[in-house]
Amino acid sequence: MHIRDEQAQDADRRSTDRFPIESELRYKLVDSKGTSDGGLGRTLNMSSSGVLFTSETQLPVGRRVELSVDWPAQLNEHCGLKLVALGRVIRSSAEAAAIRIDKYDFRTRATARVKTAGSPN
Repeated sequence: MHIRDEQAQDADRRSTDRFPIESELRYKLVDSKGTSDGGLGRTLNMSSSGVLFTSETQLPVGRRVELSVDWPAQLNEHCGLKLVALGRVIRSSAEAAAIRIDKYDFRTRATARVKTAGSPN
């Protein structure tokens, strides 16, 4: 069987559409004691049930991961958003990992305060 045929079959089995959203993210491995190792990456594609993203190291399959993704849309046209998702690694290589999303939330991104000359703190 050709690789292209296998990819088409995999796409047919997906219950949700994947979208080619590319955005910066941070990831952290999560265990019963809290969060541990993490790193930076970029989303490659996303759906309502999963995320494929680049990773700095190979992530262990089955481990819980928290992702914080810079979301491309803004709230009220001026407030940046981030998607915070918790899920499990279902596929992993040295360069990328895929997670199945268990839960997610949208949060506002903190904006850095710019200090101007003559202004207090």
